[in-house]
Amino acid sequence: MIKTKTGETLLYEKESYILRGICFKLHNELGPGHKESIYVNALKQEFSKYNIPYETEKTITITRSDKIIGTYRLDFLLWDKIILEVKAQEFVPRVQIQTLQSYLSASKYKLGFLINFGSEHLVIIRKIHDKIKKPSA
Repeated sequence: MIKTKTGETLLYEKESYILRGICFKLHNELGPGHKESIYVNALKQEFSKYNIPYETEKTITITRSDKIIGTYRLDFLLWDKIILEVKAQEFVPRVQIQTLQSYLSASKYKLGFLINFGSEHLVIIRKIHDKIKKPSA
């Protein structure tokens, strides 16, 4: 069991460990430079191989005053609880990190990953949103 500096355990520790391992494996095999769709297809293969339940392009609705004002489409929803957004860029702009945070804020999900396969070193950004606590800046 992994504990944070404050002694708390990591949210969805086992699933996070599996996801990170798959992403490192694919980045080592494929390297950077491919289109995002190549990494998405490779992830689908790995998720199927390891019987990881996933949905692609899952739509979540955004409401205001109980009225739908828009939708988001997630790259992946894993285990029906973790959002995964995939990128294949040289660097990750801050706005993409903010978008992941918006997905979490607008949904029932607490944990999201933004994985960038496009740089020389795999970039894994892990975001948590607790509905009770305000997200940290």
